[in-house]
Amino acid sequence: MRVGIGYDLHALVEGRPLVLGGVEVPHGRGLRGHSDADVLTHAVIDALLGAAALGTIGEHFPDSDPRFAGVSSLALLDETMRLLGAAGYRVVNVDSVVVAQEPRLQPLLGTMARTLADRMGVAGSCVAVKATSPEGLGAMGRREGIAAQAVALLEASRE
Repeated sequence: MRVGIGYDLHALVEGRPLVLGGVEVPHGRGLRGHSDADVLTHAVIDALLGAAALGTIGEHFPDSDPRFAGVSSLALLDETMRLLGAAGYRVVNVDSVVVAQEPRLQPLLGTMARTLADRMGVAGSCVAVKATSPEGLGAMGRREGIAAQAVALLEASRE
């Protein structure tokens, strides 16, 4: 069994869609980044890579590489799953939390969890996505950005 933690943070900007957990969220602003800037999926990817000691999202998918410009973070998760499989690991479960003053995410959390679970090849009950408000504190509270944190549990494949 291996445990990993991931964290990501991006600024909110005009003119981009807001994508979290592979789900487009209705909102007037999106997250700035080289890819789709999906902080939730990025945190999950880093947790998975960390648990397997396979490096970081920045090492595998650098923002200096034009191949990743505007790419869906779900495609990055697919590649991460390939790397985990090649290293002999499978996902047991993932727990995550999104920190955002706005928008309210509760109605979409289940869809985000199912989307991520499908891409990781696990049952929906093995992925939790929660959201919390920073209660007006700090950059997140000032609606400047959105952050996410994830913890992943892996086990060695039994093949």
